[in-house]
Amino acid sequence: MSSSSRALLRWQFDLTWSLFEYHLERLDVADFLWEPAANCWTLRRGPDGAWTPDWADTEPDPVPVPTVGWLTWHVGWWWTVAADHLAGRAARARTDVGWPGAGEPCVAWLRRLRTEWLGLLERLTDADLDGPAPFPWQDDPAYTVAHTIGWVNAELMKNVAEIGQLRLLRAADRA
Repeated sequence: MSSSSRALLRWQFDLTWSLFEYHLERLDVADFLWEPAANCWTLRRGPDGAWTPDWADTEPDPVPVPTVGWLTWHVGWWWTVAADHLAGRAARARTDVGWPGAGEPCVAWLRRLRTEWLGLLERLTDADLDGPAPFPWQDDPAYTVAHTIGWVNAELMKNVAEIGQLRLLRAADRA
């Protein structure tokens, strides 16, 4: 991988994150658990007080509309697992990645994940980027660590767009 490819991946991440910050700064606590449809995935408090995301091992048809809270948990889950793989740690299970709650706790968590991710990226050499992808294509030699970084950028961009759209819909609904 060339330094220009590395710079492009970083630029793409920074652009996506700037769009995320636009929405993170404007999210109201009530935005996180607003249910935009009857068929909805959200987070619910368990008996122990921890938040539990709605989940199905096989994607339902039709796919439920997620809440902002569910989407932020989802970002935290896949990003935590991607960081675990990139750092050479044992990847946490989906059920081991907890959501900290609506508002500032969630926003701070996502910003910490960003900081950790950038630290991991800074330590990678060009040889590392050309190495086999640890996630999400563990057994396919066609994919590299650079593909993983591109995937994180794409997945983040998709989730940011979904969160932004939900925020805008709720704001328009209240107007």
